[in-house]
Parts: sequence; structure tokens; C-alpha cells
Amino acid sequence: MGRWVRRRVRTAREEASARGDSGMTAIEFVLLTPVLFFMIFATVQFALYFFADHVAQAAAQAGARKARATADAQPGGWRGEAQDVVDSYISQLGPQLVLSPRVTMLQPEQNTVGVEITAKVPTVFPGLDLTVHAQSQGPVERFVREDGN
Repeated sequence: MGRWVRRRVRTAREEASARGDSGMTAIEFVLLTPVLFFMIFATVQFALYFFADHVAQAAAQAGARKARATADAQPGGWRGEAQDVVDSYISQLGPQLVLSPRVTMLQPEQNTVGVEITAKVPTVFPGLDLTVHAQSQGPVERFVREDGN
């Protein structure tokens, strides 16, 4: 069986050289290399965006949790504490992924608070401008005694 395979390979090489295909491999390499690099960079860009989105969402949820827990006890102070939690999450999870975060404290209703984050994402393609947006909100936690007071 080994002789048959060697004979088949030799025959295929002879046919290829007879057709004049000796330079096709170099041309294919030159044409396909940019496509391969683009696909690799696009995958890296998708991963950067995806991870930055998760970091922003985690920071918004943590800030909203802090706001919900402290808004009833500190009517005005919850904003500063929620901002500190958001900044801490971003600095721990992805300071190089969430660039120039703009944090907004939300209070759409009397008993609801939340956090909204908009930030830029680093890019591997020049001129590409990507931003992530994350928002989390919920009702203010209130502890009521059994007698209703």
C-alpha cells in the first residue's frame, strides 16, 4: 500500500508541474493572509467589546445594589456611595477595557433608584468608535417592623 501512495503522490506532483501551478501557492498565500489577519483582529475586537460590556454591566448592578440598600437610610448620600462602588468595580475588573466611563445615578420614581454607565471600548481597528451602555435599577429597600411603623 505504501508504494501505491508514493506513486500516487509522485504522479500528482508531475501533473501539477506540467500544468504550471508551481506559483499558485505563493499567490494564494498573499491573497488569503490579509483575510486571515482581519478575522483574527475581528475576533479580538469582539472579545474586547464583549468583556467591556460585562464589566460595565457588573459595575452598574453593584452600584444599583448599593443605591437600593442605602437610599432609604441616606436620602442624598446614596449617590456618592453608589459612585464609589461603580468606580471600585471598574478599577478592579477592567480599567483598560472601560475607558472614560460616564456614570449617571437614576431616580425615575420616588421609590426606585439605579445606575447607568456609558463608556468607550478600546479598538484594534483605527477609526472604529465603540461604546458600551449598561443600566441597572430597582426598588429602594425598606425595612418595616411588624407593627407597620
